[in-house]
Amino acid sequence: MPTPEFITELRALVGTRPLWLSCAVAVVLDPDGTRVLLGRRTDSGQWALPGGIIDPGEQPADAVVRECFEETGVVARPEALTSVTVSETVVYANGDRTQYLELTFRCRAVAGEARVNDEESTEVRWFDLTDLPPLDAPNRRRLTLALSHQGPAAYDFSGLPTVLGHASNETLGPPAR
Repeated sequence: MPTPEFITELRALVGTRPLWLSCAVAVVLDPDGTRVLLGRRTDSGQWALPGGIIDPGEQPADAVVRECFEETGVVARPEALTSVTVSETVVYANGDRTQYLELTFRCRAVAGEARVNDEESTEVRWFDLTDLPPLDAPNRRRLTLALSHQGPAAYDFSGLPTVLGHASNETLGPPAR
């Protein structure tokens, strides 16, 4: 998909300075839960999970369903929010800098056929969970967290700042339940 209009408008105001954007990522499993849906990205040639930018006012779960269908032709039903993380800063070829708040959902395919459905992918297909293609570290982590998900969403935590009188999270003990 082309760059969303709201980002183009923001870029006209801020140039290449960093933007903070939210995105939704789908770990889509087939009905049996034995295969995962991946797309080979046009820009990098790497296999990746479907996902993309959440539009202003859009609910994250709605965005993950929309992005999955736009990229793969598969209609997916979100089952669980499995991780909330922040990406490394991405620097695009034109110098634009962006950092993403990433919301990853485990989803189940409910309709549609896996196919290239837009220009973001050159190939879309199902992979057996025991025979995956190479994935970059962020996609491997999202997939691992989604498959092992048992409770609340996973998140990264660097520890409490020292201004609170503690050098790290470890000094506080386990979180209260």
